[in-house]
Amino acid sequence: MGKAGHLSKPQAMVFDMDGTLFKTETLLLPAYYQVFDRLREEGLYKGETPPEERILGSLGMLLEEIWKIVMPDEDLAVHRRADELLLEMELKGLKEENTELYPQVAKTLHRLKERGVALFVASNGLEHYVKGIAEAHGIASLLGGLYSAGEYQTRSKVDLLHLLMDRHHLDHVWMVGDRSSDVEAGKKNGQTAIGCNYAGFGNEDELKGADAVITSFDQLLSLYDQAEAAE
Repeated sequence: MGKAGHLSKPQAMVFDMDGTLFKTETLLLPAYYQVFDRLREEGLYKGETPPEERILGSLGMLLEEIWKIVMPDEDLAVHRRADELLLEMELKGLKEENTELYPQVAKTLHRLKERGVALFVASNGLEHYVKGIAEAHGIASLLGGLYSAGEYQTRSKVDLLHLLMDRHHLDHVWMVGDRSSDVEAGKKNGQTAIGCNYAGFGNEDELKGADAVITSFDQLLSLYDQAEAAE
């Protein structure tokens, strides 16, 4: 875990969802295979399902970019149908309650809120997916807002974080996430970036430039407690 001596306490923490709060593969992989079964049934895709490493390695990107990596030879109509099917399968999976948050996520969020930290989510996912996860796992009530690229049609996490901060009149936040897009969002908005290195989806340079890196979610508490009070 990175040292917190150079950090100052934030007004709010803004969390990525996939790979940060939510153990994405518990929902995504079953849905992923179901999507390609349906695409084949509908005559929109032929051949074997692409390796799951393609989609796991693309988490954190916008869906339109993910499908370009997963099935680069298919046209946009197939990609958009895959969007619809993936959301359908994921919402179904959430209702079946076979999905998981990372260890200590709910408890840590409760403790951060008790310390007076405002909590938000900023995700490049679809609106109903992001909100569905929060509702299914009982953390929605802890959050001051769930911001998604799907709802606000932002082109990057940088833009999404800027929108969130502007709407809630925030000038000092910690952006917490597992991908380079989260670090970029924090730094380009002049904020602190906390990298999460426990999901295993990114490469070794994924969190380069983060102000601190945690290897379990509950380490946020000690980072916060050790941080200097904001002036």
